[in-house]
Amino acid sequence: MIRPDYLLTGASEIATLARGPVPRVGPAAAELGLVRHGAIALQGGRIVALGSARAVAARIRRPPADRVIDLGGSVVVPAFVDAHTHALFAGDRAGELPAKIHGATYLEIARAGGGIFRTVRSTRHAPAERLIRETSDRLLRAARGGSRTVEVKTGYALNHLGELRLLGLLPAIARRTGLEIVPTYLGAHAVPPEAAGRRREYVNEIVRRTIPQVARHRLARFVDVFCEPGFFTVAEAERILRSARAAGLGLKIHADEFVASGGAALAARLVVRSAEHLLATPSNDRRALARAGVTAVLLPATPWAALASRRSPGREMVDSGVPVALGTDLSPNSWVERMPTVLAHAVYSARLTPAEALTAATVNAAHALDRPVGEGMLREGGPGDLSVFPLGSVGELGYRIDPLPSLIFRQGRPVFLSELRAHL
Repeated sequence: MIRPDYLLTGASEIATLARGPVPRVGPAAAELGLVRHGAIALQGGRIVALGSARAVAARIRRPPADRVIDLGGSVVVPAFVDAHTHALFAGDRAGELPAKIHGATYLEIARAGGGIFRTVRSTRHAPAERLIRETSDRLLRAARGGSRTVEVKTGYALNHLGELRLLGLLPAIARRTGLEIVPTYLGAHAVPPEAAGRRREYVNEIVRRTIPQVARHRLARFVDVFCEPGFFTVAEAERILRSARAAGLGLKIHADEFVASGGAALAARLVVRSAEHLLATPSNDRRALARAGVTAVLLPATPWAALASRRSPGREMVDSGVPVALGTDLSPNSWVERMPTVLAHAVYSARLTPAEALTAATVNAAHALDRPVGEGMLREGGPGDLSVFPLGSVGELGYRIDPLPSLIFRQGRPVFLSELRAHL
């Protein structure tokens, strides 16, 4: 018989996300693989038995009483995967909020030297230890909300050595937080002020110098580009992404956040791993994304934080057959750390059902980051990464605005919230 390290019993519902294709598209996005009145046995960091309480009990030798955890009717879900963040930065932009409230746009604030360029100045001057500490604190708060895997983009140095420095800090942040961090190089976040009038030279530096070094030293898994008017054109984005592909790196693109820039159409043509934001993507480009199998990473809290009139097109993407993933977009422009908050925005703003939102925050988000099959799921033989929420049903994730887990397991070990708080 199986001798588990831990037995979790008394769950009202376990959302396994273990049935169906990856990524989940259309009606399959609402299939959670629910197990009711279930139990989970964990051994050596992995799930060794999962099913009804009676079925699991028949297959295991019950562990000591202090290793049996009665969940008291709570729900269990896979650890969240945050598919889009800009978590590595210094400083904040709190002082710009009044200007945004009075109608200043993202581009106008940037052209005045604020916004992204304010963060670039702060990040360039910040010592490495400060960047590691502050980013780790943000990501530990994300872990408190149930995140296990987090994509982290660079893009707040905007020069060759500075961007390499940021990528070089991510392993230390991963060690400090215990999170799986997926690094993305975003040197093409904006053209830095010192390169004004020399756009081509800056793109050349990205393509000929930085991307080859990122690939050679395996500093990032993906390359991203901000394809928007005033930032990078479709032609520039295509050149950068093609150079990344030639170097063996994965492709992502910020597309159609402010206007229909052609970024989503480029994403479909290049068959990138994911296209992100997509607030202004027209219906024909949504259909092109669906045909190409490009995952839409939606960031439904960002329009709210930006005081924008548009909402993330979650319903439209699902109904068009596009696989949908979710991210916090944690950044100084939209300081959202916890995925349960994003699930609520995905439901109330992007119009996903709670089940679709959970799929987008787990198995589909793992796919958007090209994670191993099984991440974002709960299945026998899979990793023991899960969160327990004191809710009556899984559907209350997304219905409640910001619930917090009562218990978190990472690599088959319990991380009680009092222990997690000790790191904050």
